Amino acid sequence: MTNVVVRPIPFAFDASVPFQWQPDNPNFGVLCNSFTFFVVPFERYIVATVRELSKSINDDEVAAEADAFLKQEAQHASAHRKHMLSLIEKYPGLDEIYVNVGKMFDAQWTQKPLEYHLAYIANIEATFTPLMKVFLDNRESLFAGGDRRVASLMMWHFVEEIEHRSSALILSRYVTPNPWYRVKRAKTMFGHVNDVMMEIVRGFDKHVPLEDRGVCAVAALTSGLFAGELKRRLPFVSPSVGGDGVPSVFHAVPTKTLLSMIWRLVLSQAPTHDPADQPLPGWVDLWMGEYERGTDMTTFYGIPPAMVGRPPAPIEPIIGRKPDY
Repeated sequence: MTNVVVRPIPFAFDASVPFQWQPDNPNFGVLCNSFTFFVVPFERYIVATVRELSKSINDDEVAAEADAFLKQEAQHASAHRKHMLSLIEKYPGLDEIYVNVGKMFDAQWTQKPLEYHLAYIANIEATFTPLMKVFLDNRESLFAGGDRRVASLMMWHFVEEIEHRSSALILSRYVTPNPWYRVKRAKTMFGHVNDVMMEIVRGFDKHVPLEDRGVCAVAALTSGLFAGELKRRLPFVSPSVGGDGVPSVFHAVPTKTLLSMIWRLVLSQAPTHDPADQPLPGWVDLWMGEYERGTDMTTFYGIPPAMVGRPPAPIEPIIGRKPDY
């Protein structure tokens, strides 16, 4: 039976949440915002797909997996929708992104069969384990210094993506046992993902002033990840900044770790791949332990909003200072 747990965490967002919630790593801040605008329609697509599948499931274990997966994804959609609406409240033009991306998923839903939708979801979910491991293992350079409301939302979602890492594949294989089905369609599927992400970041650049973004959103997506990051690590090229002088998303991630992540992303699309066999971040257990203890997970990581963007307090010299006693 499934081990997926549904955790209804009461995240709250309003117009006080800045678009650039992570000034210490602004490209990552934009990346996470684009994740929010992707997640809301994508989760709706997942819910519609799993509900359609559930009408024909005759296996109790698969049915339980589908039910837990659907409920957890619905929680993600609800929380990210709150974050998205807080940004739309501040920048009404961003509603155009939500509408356009929703249409892109709706068009795919009407044009493709159920087995395609399940394979699409399984392919995307397969990439999350290596990605989320790097995000969580390198949380200091990615999340520390960021608004704890958004940082905690993202980290909760990343933890739960790792928890249900095999759910989508189980459902896809139930309908389509042939492992090559999703592999042969991966290029088209990730082409759709790329189109959606580009629609989002172009919308950010269009509707959010540069002083609020801090960086070009399109550049954050197209030049600061994976190949772009490795290119910056060549001899005589600074590993820590891009052409605009802004720290790259993965500037603090060791090259070996980055290469391992890229390799595992490639392997995630192999016909025999199963996310259940992948290495996991130990921090997931810490997060879950805190949740079980009743810790407020809505502000679990990051810093208070009032401190975001402030330089750290200077350290006073000890020599010459009078003792406190």
